[in-house]
Amino acid sequence: MDMLKRAYFLNRECSWLNFNQRVLKESTREANPLLERLRFIAIACSNLDEFFMIRVAGVKHLVASGIEHRDIAGLSPEEQMLAISRQAHRQYRAIYRCLALVTGELAAHGIRFLHPAELVDERALWLAELFEREIYPVVTPMAVDPAHPFPFLASRSLNLAVKLRRAGEEEEKLAILPVPAPVLDRLWKLPGESGFLFLEDILCHFAARFFTGYEIVQAATFRLTRDADLDIRDDVEDLLAEVEKSLEKRRKGAAVRLEIAADFPPDICDFLKEQLSLDDMDVYAAKGALGAAFFGSFANLMGFDRLRYPRFSARPAAALATRGDLWQAIAADDILVHHPFTSFDIVEEFIGRAATDARVLAIKQTLYRVAGDSPIIAALAQAAKNGKQVTVLMEVKARFDEENNIQMARRLEEAGCHVIYGILGLKTHSKITMVIRREEAGIRRYCHIATGNYNGATAKIYTDIGLFTADTLTGADASAFFNFLSGFSDPPDWNRFAVAPLTLRERITAEIEQEIAHAKSGERAYIAAKMNSLLDRFIIAKLYEASAAGVEIDLIVRGICVLRPGLKDISENIRVRSIVGRFLEHSRIFYFYNGGKEDVFISSADWMPRNLNNRIELMMPVRKKAHKKRLFALLATYLADNTRAYLMRPDGTYRRVRRPKGEKPRAAQDELMKDAQTRTAQSETI
Repeated sequence: MDMLKRAYFLNRECSWLNFNQRVLKESTREANPLLERLRFIAIACSNLDEFFMIRVAGVKHLVASGIEHRDIAGLSPEEQMLAISRQAHRQYRAIYRCLALVTGELAAHGIRFLHPAELVDERALWLAELFEREIYPVVTPMAVDPAHPFPFLASRSLNLAVKLRRAGEEEEKLAILPVPAPVLDRLWKLPGESGFLFLEDILCHFAARFFTGYEIVQAATFRLTRDADLDIRDDVEDLLAEVEKSLEKRRKGAAVRLEIAADFPPDICDFLKEQLSLDDMDVYAAKGALGAAFFGSFANLMGFDRLRYPRFSARPAAALATRGDLWQAIAADDILVHHPFTSFDIVEEFIGRAATDARVLAIKQTLYRVAGDSPIIAALAQAAKNGKQVTVLMEVKARFDEENNIQMARRLEEAGCHVIYGILGLKTHSKITMVIRREEAGIRRYCHIATGNYNGATAKIYTDIGLFTADTLTGADASAFFNFLSGFSDPPDWNRFAVAPLTLRERITAEIEQEIAHAKSGERAYIAAKMNSLLDRFIIAKLYEASAAGVEIDLIVRGICVLRPGLKDISENIRVRSIVGRFLEHSRIFYFYNGGKEDVFISSADWMPRNLNNRIELMMPVRKKAHKKRLFALLATYLADNTRAYLMRPDGTYRRVRRPKGEKPRAAQDELMKDAQTRTAQSETI
């Protein structure tokens, strides 16, 4: 049976939109505090922005190219664009319905969004003075006429389209007022109360101030989204210079979406479409504030803690070091940690101690996404200044983090670190640190391998697994891995690691085939895998083959999943669930029963072509029985979630798990938080 038939797969983009819909649904859960519901709306909006900037832009390129191309589900570029547009428009409308609902409920708690016309007396005077003092000097109106060509408008910029005319004249003119949200606050708080005004509404209210001698006929907001996908050539001599050049191109990318206020003038909309080369399907009308992603920061509003999740404090892992020497503790046994339930401090401490330890000779690390004020960057710089050999692969092609990573890389270089700016043709997405230390018995290598980034900020809101080990064979692999990245070394025969694009796909395939063989022998065969996305058609076809052979398969896939579960004779034994909660599920954990031997892996890689073919990724086996047991228990906790989980249907839609009457409610993240808060400092590993 051909398991690669296009009918057995779903469209990637529609699958992603289904994921974003699950994010948006969290804004309707009354169990979520009100400002957290607002934050979910902001996340859905931010996600949708990036989706248009990258994914929709890519499909538009395919349409324009005229190339005969079919996606994994058999859709042409035109068919994909139509499907995306229909689903995205529905989702966009849903976003603003949810926003209206949440802001309406916020008003009952005293958080109100007002219009300038509602202000009278002292409040009106305050607003007029605020406008003259803080806003008017910053804004520059832009006329649009034969003498003033249509201006360049940055991606995700908010603007006012203003129709105006001289008193007594019929001729209307057009001007654009840019809303300076990047440099001024989007929301302005009234003194002494929890009322807020939108910057664009203030500008609209005082628009006549910019056009003396004219009367305002109409003013309405619009927002533009541009293509932001970088096209980095593989044949360049200077990768850093090429990335910087591509960043400039990103700012000037072609328009891919036009958002307009519900009352936007149709004639100006037609004019904008013509100027920006957009079609009707590219226009999205909103009944609410455009660019609602900014509500994510607004949800941190001071004084309203009752409307947010209760504060969660991660179990401190620093106690690990206080039980004795950090290096001795790792040398004695592998240590497995689970963020954010265990504090990320232990990772930062691991690198920080290495930077100042006189016995440490060298530190080697890969970095993909790093916080701008990262103590890890500071520690690496200090290590170099302390005379240690520091090698850092800073991936400057990490999407939307390019500029920050370039800055961090230059800072490290200035401190004396050896910095590798990524590898042409491949993104280095692996998460690994190696510390080389001289001890009485000789040189020992300490490694940290993880599923998530070395970013202390996201480690508080992303779930990830990390493993500390001083295992000799792991250390040998780590040395070979860094040599492979930094020089011209051929890859070795790996002891522990599976490395993409070299051996990772083959290892995953072999593990699945192993379960197929067990099933065909009449033995128990079981796979449980947790990841962010599942898109690789060859891995999926192998899972279909496993299901047809009788292997039971549980998949926990947060986002994109183009596999279709529950197809007769194909995927009847495959179940797919997605969990959206307080924390972003980010860990990759793969479990294969293997006749009771239990092969368990953690990885930086999802099962996607880009991860397996076009990125440098790591998959690491978990060797300790206790750690295997704990990771399987963790997967079981997610599979038992009957509160936050969604089950995938064969057509790609999802339904929330229905809890049988009388069954105890279970939410995986809540259980993990409770466990973290109740466990003692004497048990740091998960």
